[in-house]
Amino acid sequence: MSDLASKSTFTNDGSRHPLVWAVIGFLTLIGIVVAARRFSVLMIPGTSSSAPNPAKALDANFAPHRGLTLAHIVPAFFYISLLPLQFINRLRTRYPRLHRWNGRVLVTLGAYVAFTALVMSFTMAVGGANETAATTLYALLLLLFLYKGLRAALARRFAEHREWMIRAYGVTLGIAVTRPIVGAFFAARRLQPQQFFGTAFWLGFTISLLAAEGWLIRTRRPTAFGE
Repeated sequence: MSDLASKSTFTNDGSRHPLVWAVIGFLTLIGIVVAARRFSVLMIPGTSSSAPNPAKALDANFAPHRGLTLAHIVPAFFYISLLPLQFINRLRTRYPRLHRWNGRVLVTLGAYVAFTALVMSFTMAVGGANETAATTLYALLLLLFLYKGLRAALARRFAEHREWMIRAYGVTLGIAVTRPIVGAFFAARRLQPQQFFGTAFWLGFTISLLAAEGWLIRTRRPTAFGE
């Protein structure tokens, strides 16, 4: 962010758009369901389908790394579940203490999820080096955005804080955007997961982050200094 932007006050007034919330809710639900399914497959014998299908093949990739996978998906489940609460204006204005404490929890969870994602990127990437590159970049970006958001909040630059957290949200929802892209590749039946997983991750995270940045540009309104 430029010096001018960091010294200006910006108002993001897009939180009341029902279509935006519907999309965010849908993507959040995807993330929750994916994490819950992965947990059940790893912890409850027989959860994975016995019939040969793409999901069963992917389940086999996570099984040898159950501990690491659980260390990632359990905090990720709570992280993505609690994250929407931070962007509800009424909750933030009426219960500021809850907003602050929830924010501290989310920054901690988000940083831990990003760190475990980095470890997974180099130990169990289905799509090889291409997937590792994508997940490494966006895990590092998530850590950066969370740090920037926390620093802005501690400095009471709340408009700037919200922008960094929206970017963090964009990266977070990237994993949910990736899922239908993976599904489309599976439906096409032309490539193996090892061939398309990296591309799917690049597309999912990039689309999601660009959407968040586009929303910031659309809803950003410069106001007078010091207001």
